[in-house]
Amino acid sequence: MNHLVPRVDAYLKSCQELACFCTRNGWIDMHSLRFLILREFGNELIVEIEFDEWLPETTGNGGVRIPCRGQLLLVTDRYGHVTRAEAL
Repeated sequence: MNHLVPRVDAYLKSCQELACFCTRNGWIDMHSLRFLILREFGNELIVEIEFDEWLPETTGNGGVRIPCRGQLLLVTDRYGHVTRAEAL
């Protein structure tokens, strides 16, 4: 297991950058969040992100889930903490 996975996971669950992948201004279901580190070079990572965007229904039907995906460039410090993220 890549030693950065727990830090990337923690960062993604609290960052604002995921919102740009939402298509209908819904809520990000963090329980559905999945990611894969595609490439690591120096202190930069390319990460593939997938999650469900949840749109609550006003009619009482429970809501709708829309699959979302995208890629982020993550920059880490020398300790592996993510210091910056940019949507690709």
